[in-house]
Amino acid sequence: MPKVDIYNIEGEIVGEISLSDDIFGVKVNETAMHTVVVNQLANKRQGTQSAKTISEVSGGGRKPWRQKGSGRARHGSIRSVQWTGGGVAFAPKPRNYRYTVPKKVKRLALKSALSSKVIDSDIIVLDELVLPEIKTKEFKRILKNLNADSSALVVLSSTDDKVVKSARNIPKVKTSCVNTINTLDILKYKKFVITRDAVAKVEEVYA
Repeated sequence: MPKVDIYNIEGEIVGEISLSDDIFGVKVNETAMHTVVVNQLANKRQGTQSAKTISEVSGGGRKPWRQKGSGRARHGSIRSVQWTGGGVAFAPKPRNYRYTVPKKVKRLALKSALSSKVIDSDIIVLDELVLPEIKTKEFKRILKNLNADSSALVVLSSTDDKVVKSARNIPKVKTSCVNTINTLDILKYKKFVITRDAVAKVEEVYA
């Protein structure tokens, strides 16, 4: 059962917490994490790219010059793919890139990502994260105290508008709730900052 220190917003150690082996102590499965990350990136694609094929561009109804005798290469249309202004060969068309992966794979990938943060000592547990007002400067100070100001995913047990709005203008910092964390975000950000209440909720929800 992995144990990590608990910090306050001043960056001081105020206790210790034991994390669940079933969530934060599993064997890291890189294949599952890769599968889920690729799936998430694919599902985020809009799929709205489009280009015209030779049959869709306007013009080119007449053969530009006769087949033989001109000394030039033979052409049937000025809208062929090799001509400027011509159509596109194998032109991309709007399509849906979404696909699904099994829930068990998603769950394994999430647990593997959380466990990797524990192994790399990139998880920071806070006793609480309460701000008296919306203040980006104060939130940046807290992250600096925790050595997490370069890149951090901050996980809360429930939505806190003061925390969310204080963090939203800070580059490479994202706030999330327990029920919205995902493998991509956990791996994308260097530090995984989570409150003690959120740890208990993660162990309850993803057990």
